[in-house]
Amino acid sequence: MFLFMTIDTENIESRDERLDSYLSAVANGDNDAFAKLYEETYSAVFGFALSILKHHRDAEDAAQNTFVVLHTSAAAYEAKGKPMAYIFTVTRNICLMKLREAKKTAATSVEDYEHLAFEDDHSLSTEDKLVLQTVLSVLSDDDLQIVMLHALAGMKFREIAHLLDLTISTVLSKYHRSMTKLRKHLIEEGNQ
Repeated sequence: MFLFMTIDTENIESRDERLDSYLSAVANGDNDAFAKLYEETYSAVFGFALSILKHHRDAEDAAQNTFVVLHTSAAAYEAKGKPMAYIFTVTRNICLMKLREAKKTAATSVEDYEHLAFEDDHSLSTEDKLVLQTVLSVLSDDDLQIVMLHALAGMKFREIAHLLDLTISTVLSKYHRSMTKLRKHLIEEGNQ
């Protein structure tokens, strides 16, 4: 199951290099690179936006606005090997701006997450997809953000702490509590 395995840092590093190259190419006007960047990161961006905004349409708008900003300001991006942190920072800022404008949040339903493109992700097994559905139904919004950023986006805990403006000990604590809660839930479900 993908949540309980260790993250392959070599795979993350190659993904980061690839995303850095896409952003550099976008800065030079390469629309094919922009399409690849969009395809590879949209699900994570949408999921992160949804975890903040709690509303499907608002999250779609925020995700689209994120890619507009990435396209128009790609030249300002400085490749430091952390493109997902940059992309999520843009997403978070757009979401916070949207929240300030609307001054609202609504409860998130599991159905909202069904619009994520995980069904088309061939790197996830059926078992991984079931675990993902469990994660979405069991965890609180704050815990869900941390798990999604670590498990789906491959971000390190210190990067998550910086992005969410939390201490690293808080992020680690929430992550480990979430994993314990998920294990307990999966064991209970398996015993039924």
